[in-house]
Amino acid sequence: METAFISELKPFLDAVAEQMELYVPKKSGEHYIYSKYDPSAETPVELNNIRTCTPLKEFLLPVCELAATSPEPLEVKDIKPFAVFGLKDCDLRSIEILDKVFAEEEFKDPFYVKRREKMFIISSDCAEPGESCFCNLFDGRPFAQGGFDLNISKISNGFIIEAGSQKGQDFIEKHPQLFTETSEALLAERDENRARTQKQLEQNNAEYQFDTPIREIVEDSQDSDIFDAEAKKCVECQACTRICPTCHCFYLYDTKQKDYFAKMKMWDSCMRMAYAAVAGGANPHKVLGDRIKHRLMHKFVYFLDRYGIDMCVGCGRCVDADIGGMDIRAVLKKLSEELKDEDKKEAKVAK
Repeated sequence: METAFISELKPFLDAVAEQMELYVPKKSGEHYIYSKYDPSAETPVELNNIRTCTPLKEFLLPVCELAATSPEPLEVKDIKPFAVFGLKDCDLRSIEILDKVFAEEEFKDPFYVKRREKMFIISSDCAEPGESCFCNLFDGRPFAQGGFDLNISKISNGFIIEAGSQKGQDFIEKHPQLFTETSEALLAERDENRARTQKQLEQNNAEYQFDTPIREIVEDSQDSDIFDAEAKKCVECQACTRICPTCHCFYLYDTKQKDYFAKMKMWDSCMRMAYAAVAGGANPHKVLGDRIKHRLMHKFVYFLDRYGIDMCVGCGRCVDADIGGMDIRAVLKKLSEELKDEDKKEAKVAK
């Protein structure tokens, strides 16, 4: 696919906004959130150096939406094309995970599929990964590896635009006045920036390199007391699942309108005590430690067994959002070290 160069973002963003609704990152305190692009705004759009606080799933899976109606069936309304700017590699990999649940195999969510088809993805390289970022533990990178229409890489005197799909290629070809050719020197600078950021990520997570596959660590630790110990500092805020870009659990509830019945779909969380409750009052996950264990089993065992990939992209949003200070990397490290200690004890007994 083609690469091109631009010196400023605004003409590029204006061109995108002429064709569709555009959402761009906006600084809010220490974090970035998404807001609708306003071409007349005096404040220029800032290229986010780290993933936004807002997970991409909000564009594809609204917190609450109408799922069905009766007696007349609900028809999928036409979705207007929209673009999201500033997505990172972890965001793109979260889309791959959500696609497997809502757009593949035996079940396809027509609402999700329609939004997915209408979304124009403009990703960008990470420049300053946070201390909570750990995408490199799951084969992630501080730059997009695929799944984008256009990707933006900041360099010293402008930006390199790379097409990653036919839609992205078509956009470049339809706006030749915006772009100039990319030299080998500019591409080399981009690659140096990426290598430097990758090294920083690896240094930040040096203590969390695991000798054993994470799937085995979690599955072999189901009898561990560490889950209950971690539960003591968990306040059950559910932020870890709400802010996670791949958590997708939802529940359905009925409501009566004036002339029809409606079934609503709303985000749910496996950290909520009543999540696993069944008729008659039984609840296999009534204990908080069991719910924490279930969350990790879903991320690293159940989903991997069914779809062939982990359900964690290492974005670190859960680490930032958790009020109790739980760090999923630290939990995995504790489980790993406990298993190693048990192996050493068994080895001594065997001698």
